[in-house]
Amino acid sequence: MTSEKKILRIGTYNIHKARGLDGRIRPDRILSVLKAMNADVIALQEVVSNVGKSPEENQSEYFARSLGMYYCIGENRKHKGGIYGNTTLSRFPIINHKNHDISVHGRERRGVLRADIEFEESLIHVFNVHLGTAFLERRSQVRTILTSAVLLDENLEAARILLGDFNEWTHGLASKMLSARMSSADVKAYLKRGKTYPGFLPFLHLDHVYFDPPLKLQCLSLVRNRTSLIASDHLPLVADFVFNGERGQS
Repeated sequence: MTSEKKILRIGTYNIHKARGLDGRIRPDRILSVLKAMNADVIALQEVVSNVGKSPEENQSEYFARSLGMYYCIGENRKHKGGIYGNTTLSRFPIINHKNHDISVHGRERRGVLRADIEFEESLIHVFNVHLGTAFLERRSQVRTILTSAVLLDENLEAARILLGDFNEWTHGLASKMLSARMSSADVKAYLKRGKTYPGFLPFLHLDHVYFDPPLKLQCLSLVRNRTSLIASDHLPLVADFVFNGERGQS
């Protein structure tokens, strides 16, 4: 019997601490962009979550509560007393999450946040990543990701999605290593304007999506409107998948 196909929309967005290209910190603008994404799962990078402060200063909780979504945080370091790192939002329950340290000595602390999400009657593993800006740094980080401790964990029996800000604008070694293990969303095949950085006049493609069967990429798009062009220094990337649920039943 063929399993019923399901549509999953997942997005990635580096929000730059909610600091726009005009220099203003406006989480409300980021929230507007998140609503326009209309995604089931959203991987956010460069998020500041200052617990106990105003709702807008605790960005993870502010976005999750405003959107009615579950969330988990991967803390990489502190920023002005708040938690700074990656945050994953989900319309579906997050049954487990873990933040993996992929930092390289002498460079900014980085992480990849794994969220195990109960998507209807199936399970998916979403890895939210923000790689470093240096070539050798990224090479080391991808090698860490491609270990049994992270992406190749033998206990991960469900489909995996790895997405985020890879800070790699060419098909370099990091991209080649990941493409050898997972399918890659080919931006050029789906988008006329595939650049995502910087937001207002983007000329680099830094944001990527990698995925496993039984996920089938149906559509790839950028959220490009008046608000998204200024809300952050990145544009959000959104991928629609058909998921047949044949692997990773919960």
